[in-house]
Formats: sequence, C-alpha cells, structure tokens
Amino acid sequence: MSGVSEPAAEPPRPGGEAISLRGVVKRFGEITAVDGLDLDVPSGVCFGLLGPNGAGKSTTMRMLTAQTLADAGRISVLGYELPGESKQSRLEMGVVPQLDNLDVELTCRQILAVFARLYRVPRAEREAAIERALRIANLLPRADTIVRELSGGMRRRLLVARGLIHEPRLLLLDEPTVGLDPQIRQELWTLIDNLRSGGVTVLMSTHYIEEAERLADTVAVMSAGRIIAEGTPAELVAAHAGEQVLEVYGPPDRLAEVAALAAANGWTSRRSGPAVAIMRAETLNGAAPDGVRRPANLEDAFVALTGEEIE
Repeated sequence: MSGVSEPAAEPPRPGGEAISLRGVVKRFGEITAVDGLDLDVPSGVCFGLLGPNGAGKSTTMRMLTAQTLADAGRISVLGYELPGESKQSRLEMGVVPQLDNLDVELTCRQILAVFARLYRVPRAEREAAIERALRIANLLPRADTIVRELSGGMRRRLLVARGLIHEPRLLLLDEPTVGLDPQIRQELWTLIDNLRSGGVTVLMSTHYIEEAERLADTVAVMSAGRIIAEGTPAELVAAHAGEQVLEVYGPPDRLAEVAALAAANGWTSRRSGPAVAIMRAETLNGAAPDGVRRPANLEDAFVALTGEEIE
C-alpha cells in the first residue's frame, strides 16, 4: 500500500550457534512432550531431528517459532531470546510447516508477494525477491498458476519458496516431504541440499530415516522428549549398529529361534520384515546362523536406540 512506511528489520546478530536450547520442558496437561531438552544447531549446517511419532519433534519446532511457549528452560534462535524476542527472530528465519496452509485462490506470485511484504522485503526489491524464490523452487513456469491447480509436489515447493522469500539465515522444515511420493521427495531433497550448500542453516524434523541419512550433516535422535544420541549419520551407525548386519530369513518359527539365539548370546537384534536382523555382524562368532550380510545403516542404529520402527 503506497504511503505506508515500513520499519527496518534489525541487523543480524553474530553467533556460532543458530539455535540453542537448554533444559527446555513443555507439558500438555499430564503429558510431558519435551522433557529437559538440550540442543545446539551450529550455523551453516543441515541438522536432522529424527524420531518416531510422539517423540516431541513438532512441539520443539513450534517452540522455536514461539507458536508454543516452553514451561521451563531457555531458547535462543539466531541470537535472540525466546519468547521475548521471537518477533525479531522470525524476521530472520523461514518456516516450512508440516501441513499445507496455502491460499488456494491465489497464484504462486501473489502468495509470494504477500509474504514479501509480511517479511518486510523493501518495496524496490520485492519483484526480484519473488523471481529469485520462484527460481530456487523451480516454479517460474507456474508463477501465475493458482494454487488449487498445482500438484502436491509443486505446492510443497511453493511452501519452501514462501519461506525463502526474505533470504533467511535459518530455515525450519517440519516433516518437509511427508505424504509425497518418492519422485517428488527426491526433488525436495535436491532443493534442501542446495540451500545447505548455499550457506542457509537448515533444521529439519523428519521421520523418514533415508531423508536424514542423505541430507543431514548432523542427526539428533529424539525419544520421549529428549535427545538420546547425536552425531553424523556415519558416527551413529558405527556406534549403535556396527559395520555389518546379518539378516536371517525364514518362517515365523525359524525367526523366533534366531531371535532367541541372539538374546542368549547378547547380540542386538530386531525383526526386519520377513527377517531377523542381527547388529554388529562383523563381531559374531561361529554360533552365528546362516544369513545375508549387508552394510549397517541409520535405520539399524535408530531401532537399536529407540526400539521403534519408522518409515
């Protein structure tokens, strides 16, 4: 709207940590969703927050945007203390929600124009900012298409473009590829990887293990509202699953025998579809059953840590 002056955004604050949480607690009645959470996300990395449903990932993401207020603890985002300075921090971060909340009657360009204004992009720079966001999300050919005519993958890319309209220092992705088919998920992975390569700090909560293993520099495994393990994907695999996994296939009674054998020998094992998977196969002695050996992966480490299967 012409004639309306726009307050200038505050200059960015320096700091090595994009996000810092100390002793954060969030309760919903008798349920403790986040329980004394300590978490540091360095600037310039892609950080994956991995965990099963109910682990506290989405609650943590909502606290980082002050949509949910912590009951205890300290939260700092981009050098700003929350919730008191949440408005300032939001001006310097982008958010891609788990649920699609796009206005289906607007075009891609119109949605980005609205958010360019909300994020205080200077009027003279808005057109260029919109073009840049459309280009990053590979949506230039669809710039003037209304949202209800876009595919699910295009809408997800538009959500990312919306979060990038103001060139944020930090991008929060809450389950960024949930519900998408594998081909579209690959497109989003490429986009996220390019952002990280461009210096944007990315915090991504996900329950897709392959997503965390492929994209994240560091992964934190969350369970019951706490971080129970943290490291690079390779470090977590080595520490909790070893180098190799032995998979033994057979009918249910055979699998029960193998599980009992593993328990008797103190081997870490889990049911993996039609097989029993035994961790650290490289250390097994002559009592090991016949089976197929394969490299250990992050899913093996995750199940060893949490005891839960996730996609």
